[in-house]
Amino acid sequence: MLIGLYLGAVEVNNALTIYRRTLQVATTAADLTAQVKSVTRDDVRDIQAASTSIMTPYATAPLKIVLTSVVANDNNVGKVEWSCANTGSARTKGSTFNVPTGLTDPKSSVIVAEVTYAFKPLVGLSTFFSPGSFTMGQTFYARPRRSLTVKKDDNSC
Repeated sequence: MLIGLYLGAVEVNNALTIYRRTLQVATTAADLTAQVKSVTRDDVRDIQAASTSIMTPYATAPLKIVLTSVVANDNNVGKVEWSCANTGSARTKGSTFNVPTGLTDPKSSVIVAEVTYAFKPLVGLSTFFSPGSFTMGQTFYARPRRSLTVKKDDNSC
């Protein structure tokens, strides 16, 4: 019974640590992107790689980072200007993105970092004591610092 309690405590500690690190990944990715006037595909890849390193020593394969520039139109409705994902698909250019109230003004923008991590218990007790693997998610918003929007110089990710 004590071994079971110990393993359970280890798994809860790993889950909480990874949860905190996903928030750090999201804040770092959004912050690095918001510090520049424009980015290229290589810049976005470098930002995602630097942000991914925060997860060390945990596995980075289950980590997905989507960086998106959302620009508010005259009616303060957010539209995706560009979006890049390190794995999987990004958001579609021109699609509507609901930004929390107060983050944008008409003609302004915000950088959105959406991070998900597919957590799987290390010990493998998913059938007996834990809910199995589950996805942790974090979203962080950052306003561009040096311009109204962060432009993307190329069309690819």
